[in-house]
Amino acid sequence: MIRYTFLMTLAVACFAGCSLAPEYIRPQPPVPAQWPTGPAYQGAPKEGTGQVPEEIGWRQFYADEKLQKVIALALDHNRDLRLAAFNVEKARALYGIQRAGLLPTASATASMYQERLPPDLTTTGRPSLAELDKVNLGILSWEIDFFGRLRNLKDKALEEYLATEQARRGAQIVLVSSVAGAYLTLAADEDNLKLAQSTLTNQQATYTLIQRRFEVGLSTELDLRRSQSLMEAARGDVALYKRLVAQDENALNLLVGLPVPKEWLPPDLAAIIPPQEISPGLSSEILLHRPDILAAEHQLKAANANIGAARAAFFPRISLTSTFGTASSELSGLFKAGSSNWTFFPQIVMPIFDPRLRPALDTILVERDIVVAQYEKTIQGAFKEVADSLALQGTVGEQLAAQEARVQALNETYRLSDARYFHGIDNYLGVLDAQRSLYLAQQGLIALRLVGLNNRVTLYRVLGGGK
Repeated sequence: MIRYTFLMTLAVACFAGCSLAPEYIRPQPPVPAQWPTGPAYQGAPKEGTGQVPEEIGWRQFYADEKLQKVIALALDHNRDLRLAAFNVEKARALYGIQRAGLLPTASATASMYQERLPPDLTTTGRPSLAELDKVNLGILSWEIDFFGRLRNLKDKALEEYLATEQARRGAQIVLVSSVAGAYLTLAADEDNLKLAQSTLTNQQATYTLIQRRFEVGLSTELDLRRSQSLMEAARGDVALYKRLVAQDENALNLLVGLPVPKEWLPPDLAAIIPPQEISPGLSSEILLHRPDILAAEHQLKAANANIGAARAAFFPRISLTSTFGTASSELSGLFKAGSSNWTFFPQIVMPIFDPRLRPALDTILVERDIVVAQYEKTIQGAFKEVADSLALQGTVGEQLAAQEARVQALNETYRLSDARYFHGIDNYLGVLDAQRSLYLAQQGLIALRLVGLNNRVTLYRVLGGGK
């Protein structure tokens, strides 16, 4: 009988495992196959570098050694990345639990039963003591996955685990780019602070000179007050950028998870080796390798597997309970010859009427449609991010060249206006206007340099780079 039970169980298990999940077909990306073209993209390189951006490690992309140290420190100590890693471990454990449901669980049980019967319940008219001792080893309620319900639930858990792993990878990419962006912003504000301090020094010297001229009657009080207004404005900007530099350091320390050593901080933008320039190539298919899109696809596969589990709920569930052991009316007789006992209890549960099954399946089908829409939306959002970055890459070089030429022209304008004023040819209003325009143009140049460097970081991130 034991052999028959084993063979029957094996046969049923061999036929088990058919899946009712629909065949998974990846939806067509709802974006053009090629990147956009036009005047804004003419300056953006179209040919690839020989490597897919996601294959370019962040140490290779960020060549600056100090920035590399800061990023490495953040990868070790950032709390958001640590939480993402814990979520991966949790999803992995849940997948292990779901996968274990496919296997039978063996349990050993030992029991003792004693009962005293009063005289009026015995055939002899005297009280009696009944005893039963058992030791069993068996399979308790193993569901044979004939219609793939458990297998589909296992596949769903696997896809959710893989989606969580991609989310962790995406969190790392975002962290790397955020640290680089904060580092560059700090360097730009250091540049702005130096510019404000230099402007304040020049304005103080100019104010002192005009004050002396005013005292001897060579300058008017109006010129003196105009010079003072520029000096005080520069003093206010020095305080502003001191605060911004401190706040930038605080933001960087929060991203890293530890205070960044002072010697690793950038003195200005010029001291940073810029990130390398990369190209997305010609095809937008590269987007399908982004972690957020891969995570969305895994969620879509999980929803697909969940449909199979919901469909299997309409079919019978087959479970098996089987034990083998020994029993005796006395504890000392448990392991004597002839004391063996066994049970074999197969069970099939056939749903006849359950009004919840159809709405549950309809809900899961709609959830699958929702996940498809989310997947397509993720691709569209990724395409826009890359297209925007390429448009900026194609135009920022021309903007920088124009701004540098403007700064040079305004610097010469200020020099000539200053000379004409001190020679008595023009009033101080021309100097005031030239100085203000030059200062704003210099700030604009720093901002454009930061935009150009940040865009390289952004393009690397939106193409899936940063592992």
